[in-house]
Amino acid sequence: MENNSKIDISVVIPAFEEAESLPELCTWIDTVMIKNNFEYEVWVIDDGSRDNTWQVIEDIHQKNPAVRGVRFLRNYGKSAALNVGFEKVTGKVVITMDADLQDSPDEIPELYQMILAGNDLVSGYKKKRFDPLSKTIPTKLFNWATRIVSGIHNLHDFNCGLKAYRHDVVKSIEVYGEMHRYIPFLAKGAGFSKIQEKVVQHRPRKYGVTKFGGIERFVNGLLDLLTLAFVIRFGRKPMHFFGLLGIASFCIGLIITIFLITQKLYYISQGLIIREIVAQPLFYLSLVAIIVGSQLFLTGFLGELITRNSPERNKYLISKEL
Repeated sequence: MENNSKIDISVVIPAFEEAESLPELCTWIDTVMIKNNFEYEVWVIDDGSRDNTWQVIEDIHQKNPAVRGVRFLRNYGKSAALNVGFEKVTGKVVITMDADLQDSPDEIPELYQMILAGNDLVSGYKKKRFDPLSKTIPTKLFNWATRIVSGIHNLHDFNCGLKAYRHDVVKSIEVYGEMHRYIPFLAKGAGFSKIQEKVVQHRPRKYGVTKFGGIERFVNGLLDLLTLAFVIRFGRKPMHFFGLLGIASFCIGLIITIFLITQKLYYISQGLIIREIVAQPLFYLSLVAIIVGSQLFLTGFLGELITRNSPERNKYLISKEL
């Protein structure tokens, strides 16, 4: 995917009720870009704010046309905002950052250089955080689990809002639901394996309060991680997962059934007394195993039929063509 844009950097900023911080943030970004002679654009995605965030974006755009905006009719979430921003950007390097001034635009030049050096994605790592323990401890557990499942062992902070991407990366992935936490995992699944980390500054929140928190956030994050791991590995070949489990379960049930029948015949041949097969707990275990195995196999078969009829079945990402 060749990008001939004259814009060096595109910045995507999801914003939900951040009217106070946006003017300062956009001015700071503009200062950094001018200082480094970057051609740039900023896309601020108003995620259904109920305050005057959109009015602030319009005012900033009047003063600086490089700052543009998209307004959602209602709150869809950070993933939706990022996905729309990724559709709009044209820059050779794409930077994402939060709107709350906790991410420093001064990090942009070095992130930009790391992408030019050959990396596909550079994720920020807020080594020193200004968050309470109620947030930092679950975050550490979340990142530990994500490293294991994703196989990306060199990242410490998957959910850091400050990231840099090669243009091709953001055009090749789809961020939905709450998958913004797993963008490095999505990128790896799409074939972009050059993923690095950069220690970045984490600033105390200057305006308002955090819009995210609660145990629900981490429960949903775990469920999303399991979903993503399954989709990336078996999304195009569901029979390899369900079929394998189904055959295994069916065979276990069949082996138990054969054992019970053989045992029954042996006892009869020896003139010994034995309970009826249907009176033994093992019989019901084998029956359940056979039924579950059949259902799992049928699930995999139906999954294959759905996959084969999907318009995405032969959509592959091509890096080069002669």
